[in-house]
Amino acid sequence: MSVYAEEKLIGQARQLAAEYRRTMGKPLPGISSEIALHDAVRLLSLSRADGSVGGIDAIDPERGNKNIQIKSRTIFDETKSGQRIGQLNVEQSWDSVLLVLMDDEYEPYEIYEAERDELLEYMQKSSSGRARRGALSVARFKIIGHLVWARDGGLEPEIWNNQG
Repeated sequence: MSVYAEEKLIGQARQLAAEYRRTMGKPLPGISSEIALHDAVRLLSLSRADGSVGGIDAIDPERGNKNIQIKSRTIFDETKSGQRIGQLNVEQSWDSVLLVLMDDEYEPYEIYEAERDELLEYMQKSSSGRARRGALSVARFKIIGHLVWARDGGLEPEIWNNQG
């Protein structure tokens, strides 16, 4: 499939997913993760991983072929707290996790990255049973990780610090 055809197909998937949610009142299952994978690969110049390697969605050739797991969350109502990401499987051999946050039109607006060691440390120290099992909130992931891409492009990497 050509790059143009893939971009067009993802664009149509975004439209379908947004319209499905508006019409049916619930998200179309599984589509946000496919869109997020496409967006992360495109925006961060990653390579797609071989589909047979469990838990690894992309590889970063610029950083020594780092194995990356990609999670997504579509935020439909920013006033709601407690948004969660899919469970992390610590048995798999990923090096870091990217969290692609998308708006109600399934367009990415922020991408965060958290390193494996930082995530495991939090999970081991946490008093929350959910966190120990690898289920984290979006807010906690943003605290542990760091912003690597923003839609507005106005962030200065040397100034941005969410660890405050």
